[in-house]
Amino acid sequence: VVAYLEHCMMDPGSARPSIETLLHAFIPMPSVVHSHADAIVSLTNTREANDILPRVFDKKVGFVEYMRPGFVLSKNVGQLVRDNDNLDGVILIKHGLFTWGPSIKQAYDTHINLISRAEKFARDFASSKRIFALASGRTIDNNTQQTIAASLAPILRGTVSKNQTMILRYDNAPDVMEFVNSQEANSLSQVGPATPDHTLQTKTKVLWLDPKDPSDFSSAAAEVHRHVEAYADKYSRWYQANSDGLHPMLDPYPRVILMPSIGMWTTGSDARAALIAADIYHHTIQIMKTSQSIGNYVSLSSRESYHVEYWPMELYKLTLSPIKGELYSKVALITGAAHGIGRDIARQLAIHGAHITVTDIDIKAAQTLAQEINDTNGYGRAQALALDVTDPKQVAQAFLDLRLTYGGLDILISNAGIAPVGAIHELPLQQWQRSLDINATGHFLVASEAVRLMRDQGIGGSIVFIGTKNVPSPGKDFGAYSAAKAAEVQLARVLAIENGDQGIRVNVVNPDAVFEGSGLWSTKLKEQRAKAHGIPVEQLEDFYRQRNLLKQRITGEDVAEAVLFLAGSRSSKTTGTMLPVDAGLRDAFPR
Repeated sequence: VVAYLEHCMMDPGSARPSIETLLHAFIPMPSVVHSHADAIVSLTNTREANDILPRVFDKKVGFVEYMRPGFVLSKNVGQLVRDNDNLDGVILIKHGLFTWGPSIKQAYDTHINLISRAEKFARDFASSKRIFALASGRTIDNNTQQTIAASLAPILRGTVSKNQTMILRYDNAPDVMEFVNSQEANSLSQVGPATPDHTLQTKTKVLWLDPKDPSDFSSAAAEVHRHVEAYADKYSRWYQANSDGLHPMLDPYPRVILMPSIGMWTTGSDARAALIAADIYHHTIQIMKTSQSIGNYVSLSSRESYHVEYWPMELYKLTLSPIKGELYSKVALITGAAHGIGRDIARQLAIHGAHITVTDIDIKAAQTLAQEINDTNGYGRAQALALDVTDPKQVAQAFLDLRLTYGGLDILISNAGIAPVGAIHELPLQQWQRSLDINATGHFLVASEAVRLMRDQGIGGSIVFIGTKNVPSPGKDFGAYSAAKAAEVQLARVLAIENGDQGIRVNVVNPDAVFEGSGLWSTKLKEQRAKAHGIPVEQLEDFYRQRNLLKQRITGEDVAEAVLFLAGSRSSKTTGTMLPVDAGLRDAFPR
């Protein structure tokens, strides 16, 4: 019948109909409304549901015991409605509510009325009960929560990303904290999801983590790793016990992770998937709370949970996913990303699927770029952070925010820079020091944070420094810039040596004369460089073009293409190299 539905579509190219299309069709009314309203599910997911539901709805609502969605359930519901023409709706146990009517408004109004009755019953019943009683010793301040969450996030992300790279989303909202800090949370969290649909996003079980001392990073990290792997092993055994051998095992790692005192992480292949899992679990918390106030929360059996998660109709949807970019599920942080080369790199990596943390001292421009990336590439693909790379506190805060937003880091593009000009004997010490602070020490500060994070993750990573043609081929009156950038390149080489055994690659891109959209090439710099080369300023760009072998103008997009290559898997065997993007300068050939 499901296959037959595809031949009944008015547009053969549209999406495959929902399995519940049949159920809507079997109800003999023009308009049908269906929801998994929390108030309804709270009543159906109690051990006492068969006693409670008739008290709430009298005989105006029919009830159907849990059955997997499909033809048989559709036929049963349709028969129930035809045999009882006085019904206002039908409730499917552990699933949701159906109402109907001759018009959409009438079906909807009936739906809201029944949900309101369920809400009132639960509210009246639970008015004198204390649910989610606080367990002792589980309240800590918000700053400590975030510090611990940020320290453990890369451990979690690295462990759950063994089969596929995942995005982590941290959540310490009040309802989450009330639940994870309660006496009941450990046992309730293992009961199971509220509806079959929830299973598809959160799996049948969540991971409960309770390290002895979350503030002791070393011991907590070891416990976290051990418990995540134990979850995956338990999932594998559950799959083996229930599998019919027709479908390969899905990713065995958790989608929801709870930790008392700290909060909740949800995982997904992208930020949107992690948000959906979080949103569903917020609903699940409320459903469990209401169910416990009127009875005992229950879920699907282990066997039924398997049949939902490995339901062919849902597995089919996985085959319809759009083609993913080569950086899909990867997280990148880019410094100096609001303008010029940094902006072009951010756009390029986002197009190829990466989640981007856009950092810059120009926070307004960074926010504009992040919004553009989100509008173009989807929810949560970018965040903007103010960052002065010379300030260790700002650098540390940026990486803390990164850990909480995405869980970790796969790609660092260290790009922020300035270009002071002047002969060495005329250069003020302040300008020399400023160049070293930004063009060398800034790279050190962000790279050291990135390396610590990547080492915690244990899944490798790629660091790309934006150098300059001036490293192999310095220019007159460019001493402060050339010397600092040479230090940057030497730093990259040492980082490559120190971190190769961790799967962390470090490479350098050396651009030359990228004028378009650049914040580096100020009017003053153009005038100074034109003077150094003895040409009119209006001829400067053409001068740079004519001096390269290919006689080509270099753009930010050209640099971004090189960065994309070094950031992704196509250069997985390359580290410690310099890649020129200068259209061919003999003096700048890497030696």
